Amino acid sequence: MPNFCAAPNCTRKSTQSDLAFFRFPRDPARCQKWVENCRRADLEDKTPDQLNKHYRLCAKHFETSMICRTSPYRTVLRDNAIPTIFDLTSHLNNPHSRHRKRIKELSEDEIRTLKQKKIDETSEQEQKHKEINNSNAQNPSAEEGGEEQDEDILPLTLEEKENKEYLKSLFEILILMGKQNIPLDGHETDGLPEGLFTPDNFQALLECRINSGEEVLRKRFETTAVNTLFCSKTQQKQMLEICESCIREETLREVRDSHFFSIITDDVVDIAGEEHLPVLVRFVDESHNLREEFVGFLPYEADAEILAVKFHTMITEKWGLNMEYCRGQAYIVSSGFSSKMKVVASRLLEKYPQAVYTLCSSCALNMWLAKSVPVVGVSVALGTIEEVCSFFHRSPQLLLELDNVISVLFQNNEEKGKELKEICHSQWTGRHDAFEILVDLLQALVLCLDGINSDTNIRWNNYIAGRAFVLCSAVTDFDFVVTIVVLKNVLSFTRAFGKNLQGQTSDVFFAASSLTAVLHSLNEVMENIEVYHEFWFEEATNLATKLDIQMKLPGKFRRAQQGNLESQLTSESYYKETLSVPTVEHIIQELKDIFSEQHLKALKCLSLVPSVMGQLKFNTSEEHHADMYRSDLPNPDTLSAELHCWRIKWKHRGKDIELPSTIYEALHLPDIKFFPNVYALLKVLCILPVMKVENERYENGRKRLKAYLRNTLTDQRSSNLALLNINFDIKHDLDLMVDTYIKLYTTKSELPTDNSETIENT
Repeated sequence: MPNFCAAPNCTRKSTQSDLAFFRFPRDPARCQKWVENCRRADLEDKTPDQLNKHYRLCAKHFETSMICRTSPYRTVLRDNAIPTIFDLTSHLNNPHSRHRKRIKELSEDEIRTLKQKKIDETSEQEQKHKEINNSNAQNPSAEEGGEEQDEDILPLTLEEKENKEYLKSLFEILILMGKQNIPLDGHETDGLPEGLFTPDNFQALLECRINSGEEVLRKRFETTAVNTLFCSKTQQKQMLEICESCIREETLREVRDSHFFSIITDDVVDIAGEEHLPVLVRFVDESHNLREEFVGFLPYEADAEILAVKFHTMITEKWGLNMEYCRGQAYIVSSGFSSKMKVVASRLLEKYPQAVYTLCSSCALNMWLAKSVPVVGVSVALGTIEEVCSFFHRSPQLLLELDNVISVLFQNNEEKGKELKEICHSQWTGRHDAFEILVDLLQALVLCLDGINSDTNIRWNNYIAGRAFVLCSAVTDFDFVVTIVVLKNVLSFTRAFGKNLQGQTSDVFFAASSLTAVLHSLNEVMENIEVYHEFWFEEATNLATKLDIQMKLPGKFRRAQQGNLESQLTSESYYKETLSVPTVEHIIQELKDIFSEQHLKALKCLSLVPSVMGQLKFNTSEEHHADMYRSDLPNPDTLSAELHCWRIKWKHRGKDIELPSTIYEALHLPDIKFFPNVYALLKVLCILPVMKVENERYENGRKRLKAYLRNTLTDQRSSNLALLNINFDIKHDLDLMVDTYIKLYTTKSELPTDNSETIENT
């Protein structure tokens, strides 16, 4: 949401300007001076807290000496800054216009008082200057120190101005490349004749701007040697890091203003040959909207303990977030990384008990559980499933081929065939019932892959035919068949529970109460695993027979057993010990870990949502479950009375008033401000990763991350450019970037061309 300037006759807003906007100070005396100088009568009855939260003034209303950039990442005001530059007359040219920001008309007495006050302040300042001059005359060293303190407000020399304009042009090019997802490097130079220089994309864009007549760049480079790069790789890296930090800081500033947040990591990705964890934050912004924003990548570490330390250091020290305000954490990772991220979660919980470890709403519970199973066969099967889905989504022709096979197989059940075809055109591998779908589809997949591989009409190229052969071999392996059948049956006990967790708010609330029944069912399976596994293995063998798949033990196990004459292990007992038992045991333990007592207490607080209250006949007990968030409440002593009023409000509502059914709707109620404790509780519940983002427009971070990874080749990915691309709509301050670069990487003695790089000519 843009910030509007509160000054009269000023129409600036943050989305149309790179100007800094400043909040009204909380200090009552200083805030009063701001209000007096604004001359807006409608602001006089507002408290400093209200003004600080809802009103801003842009930088145009402050003297230059009142603004400084001592912080590397944002513009700040001096502690004693008072706005003095206002337009109080332009509205008089159009006396019939309506003004939202009405200017207070002063009486003659008030004008006299203001004039006298200004005269007094001027005389006080003159007296202070005389005292300073006298002391400086007596102590020359103090005068030198004073000059150093005021150095940042001295006017710039011509050379410094030109250097800033030059750097600004470089930053503009980098930001453009990031937003448009243009890699820094151009084509490979390995095959070029020796001595021929081919510029990368950054250099090419720089030359293009010079040739198009940009005076600042032309003047800088007209005397540059032919064998010199305009901007070295080192300088590009330094500038990109500053761009990334400044853009990230805009989001982090909103997170800090919101206080409470949650941390989410997505699956490990390859960035130019190195593994990284994408990190997102959830928070409620000042417009009461739940947002999920991408804030950067964390280099992945194989050692879980080192990863936990680096993760904590990056969030707290590099990004400046206070983990005391973290109320949730979730990790979406594939099976190989699950155990390590669980260590990270436990280490954070040890330090910050209120950072509840939860499931993430964007990942189906069943797929999350399957990815966490520490069985090699399960990991291999999941990878195969993803590859098969990706293969058929390579082109519409491949999907059409699969549709034709499904139509033939389901001639007697056209409704089922139509349903499966619709599912195949979606990303079905992320569904709660993915394994049920796979078992139903397996015959069609095998026949289709076989047909593509053995096609005599040469409709498919060698790559497609080769991939079809490899995938067909993988899905017709008996180990794969047994694995998906066991996963289908075990996860059938959690399917409805997981689906409710991704449903409406009331579904999530009641799902928390059904966990005990789910665990009871799984424990019963574990107690009778011989019987259950016998049924599962029979289903797998029947499916294998139908597809003409040979039933055999994995080759690795057979080779290990060669020469062991005493081994009487059958296929059924082998898969019971290596697959069924560890899978059921792991899922039971994982459910207990992810749905801890704290997590369930938090979900019970969802009875605050009016529609859930209504289903419970307004007989709720939020106060007991809300104890864990007592320190987050503005007025904890009045919680009981406030909750009573909240229930009465909805119980005795008018007949035409519908009960809000989501936290999003409740947070946007006009009178929510009269229930500060309820608002605080809803705000904290909203950011729990298990709660889905109700308004999809505020879930852009994850979608843009997926789009960037999908559209960018692995070796062309850059963690810096990725952040610029994903957060392309965040405003940026070029002057701030330039000043930060000058402060961090240059000194007065450096020449502008010091950052250039020479290329040897042959």
